[in-house]
Amino acid sequence: MAAPQRQWGTTPSISWTPPTEKEILQNEELIDELKKQGQYEAPGETEKKQALLVQLQKIAVEFVKHVCRKNNLPQSIIDSAGGKIFTYGSYRLGAYAPGSDIDTLVVAPRHVTRDDFFEHMPSILEQMLPPGAIEEMKPVPEAYVPIIKLVISGTDFDLNFTRLAVSTVPWNLDVKDTNLLRGLDDRELRALNGPRVADELMQLVPQNKTFRTALRAIKLWAQRRAVYGNIVGFPGGVAWGMLVARVCQLYPQATGSVIVMKFFRIIGRWHWPQPILLKESEDHPIQARVWNPRLYPTDKYHLMPIITPAYPAMCATHNIGPTTKKIIIQELERGGDITDKISFGKLQWKDLFTKHTFFTKDYKYYLSIISGSTTKDAQASWSGFIESKVRLLVQSLESQGSIAVARLFNKGFTREHRCKDEEDISAVLHGEMQYQATNVKTETTDAIKDPLHNAVAQGGADAAAVSNGNGVAVHNGTEPRAFYTTTYYVGIELAQDSMKKLDVSEQSREWKEQQCRSAGFEKGRNFLNIAATRSYDLPLDVFTPGEERPTRAKKKTVTKKEPAPGQKRSLDASGMEVWQATAITKRPRAFQRSPKKTGMLTLGVGSFSDFERPEATSI
Repeated sequence: MAAPQRQWGTTPSISWTPPTEKEILQNEELIDELKKQGQYEAPGETEKKQALLVQLQKIAVEFVKHVCRKNNLPQSIIDSAGGKIFTYGSYRLGAYAPGSDIDTLVVAPRHVTRDDFFEHMPSILEQMLPPGAIEEMKPVPEAYVPIIKLVISGTDFDLNFTRLAVSTVPWNLDVKDTNLLRGLDDRELRALNGPRVADELMQLVPQNKTFRTALRAIKLWAQRRAVYGNIVGFPGGVAWGMLVARVCQLYPQATGSVIVMKFFRIIGRWHWPQPILLKESEDHPIQARVWNPRLYPTDKYHLMPIITPAYPAMCATHNIGPTTKKIIIQELERGGDITDKISFGKLQWKDLFTKHTFFTKDYKYYLSIISGSTTKDAQASWSGFIESKVRLLVQSLESQGSIAVARLFNKGFTREHRCKDEEDISAVLHGEMQYQATNVKTETTDAIKDPLHNAVAQGGADAAAVSNGNGVAVHNGTEPRAFYTTTYYVGIELAQDSMKKLDVSEQSREWKEQQCRSAGFEKGRNFLNIAATRSYDLPLDVFTPGEERPTRAKKKTVTKKEPAPGQKRSLDASGMEVWQATAITKRPRAFQRSPKKTGMLTLGVGSFSDFERPEATSI
C-alpha cells in the first residue's frame, strides 16, 4: 500500500501527476530563455559571492569580539559570544539576477547594540578586507531599516543588524526558532523577520529547484510589465515568491514551466480578499501582533493579502490599492493568455517577457510628480520620502469619479539640471528639459540603488527626518549650479462617461501641502510640483532604444461656413480663445501661477520652497 502523500500548504494538492516529456522540454526552453534574458549569473560570480559571504562571517565574529573587549567583558564571554550572518531576500530564495544586492543580516548577542554596529563595523570591515576591496560603504543608521550599504569587489551588500536576548550566538543557530523573538524591539523583530520568512518559505515548497526556476520567470515578467515594487503598491520580490510557492504546493511534482502556466490562471482568478497562506497561522507566548482581520480592523482593508509564513505573520501586500489590484489582475490575465499559446506552440517564452507599454501606448495623459533639491544627498532623502507617499496621491485620484485608472509607474526618473536662478528652477519643476545636464545620464531609481533613497522610501514618515546632508539654498547668479530632480509618472485614463475637463487641483494641493509639512522638507533646499503632460510631450529619456514617443494626431481641416445674414457667430467663429491644447506664450516667473492648458486636465501646480506657496491654478 502506497504511503499517504504529504499535504503541502493549507489545502490538498490539485495534482501529483509527474511531468510529461512535452512539459520537460518546455521547462528546458524556459530555462534557455531565462539565460538569454540574463537571469543566471556565471558560475565564477556565484563562487565569488560565496567566498565574500565566508569573509563577512569571519568579520561578524571579530566584530562581536571587538565590542566585548571594548566593554571589558571576561575572556570566557568573549570566546563564546559568537556572531552569525544570514542572507535573505532574492539571494536566499535562489532567484536572483546578476548584479542583485545580497541582503545580509548580522546577528549578535545581547551585549552588542545597534550603535556598536554602526560605530565599529565600518572600521573592522576596512581592516579585515583586502586593500581596495571596498568600493563603497555608506551607513544609514537613522532609517526605518538601518543598514550599511556596502560594495565589495563589485558585489552589493545591504548589511542589516539585530541582536538577540542571548549571551551567545553559535554558528549553528536556527533562525526559525520562535523563542529567539523574546525580548526584541520592533526594529530587531523586523530585521530578524527577513531570514525567518525566507527559510520558512524554502521549507514549504516541494521542490526548491522548480520553485526557483518559476520564481525567476515570474519576477522577470513582473519587472518587464512594471507590476513590481511594494513601495508603489505592487507586490515585491518576497510577495511574488510566496505566490509562486503557493502554486508549487498545489502541483508538487510539476516542472517550473508548468508552475508558470498554472500561476497566471490560479492567482489571476483568486477569490480576493481571501488571503494567500502557505501554512496555518500559529500562536506564540510572546503575543506579537499577527495579521488577523477579525481582531484588527485595518487588516480588513487589505485587497490582496499575501501572508508571510514565519511568526509573527504579516501582510506583505498592504500597499496594494484598487487601481494596482485591477492592473495586476489584467496583467495576470494577459500572462495566462500568452502561456496558453506557448503551451500549444503558437508563441514562445520570449513573448511572455515583452516590455510594458506604459509610456508608448497605454495613456494619453500623465501627471508628473517632480521632487527637486539643491544637493544630491538632499534629493536622495527627499525623493525617497516622496516615493513612499506618491501612492497616497494616486489613492486620492482614484476617488475622483471621472478617473477610470490612475496608474503610478513603478520607478522614478532621476535627472540633473544646471540652473542659474529661481526662474530656471521653476521651469524645471514645470517639466521643461532645456536645463538638463547633457553630460549626465537619466537613470531610474531602481538602477541607482541609492541607499539613502531606498532607506527613506521603505520607512516613509518614520524616516522623513533622516539627515539629507549639508546643502545650499537657491541662489541667483550668473554661474549655473546643479539642481537634482526625481520624477514619478501617473498615467490617467478617464471614465467613459466623464466630462472632457477634469479638475484634480484640490487633490494635488492637499497632497503637496501634506508632504511639505513633513519633517523631511527643508525650505530653500527641497521642492515639489505636479504637472500635467500629454503622451506626445513626454521627455525622450523615458523611452528605451527601439521605442517611439507617441505623436500628436493631426487635426482634420474643416471648412468653416460663413453665417447667414443676421445669424450670430459661434464661439469658434468669433476668434475668441477656446479651451484646447496650447503652448505657454511666456514662461512663468519663478513660483508664480503658471497657466498652461492641456484641454483635458486641470490641476493645482506650483512648487513649495521658502518662497510663497501658490494657489491652485489651471494648466
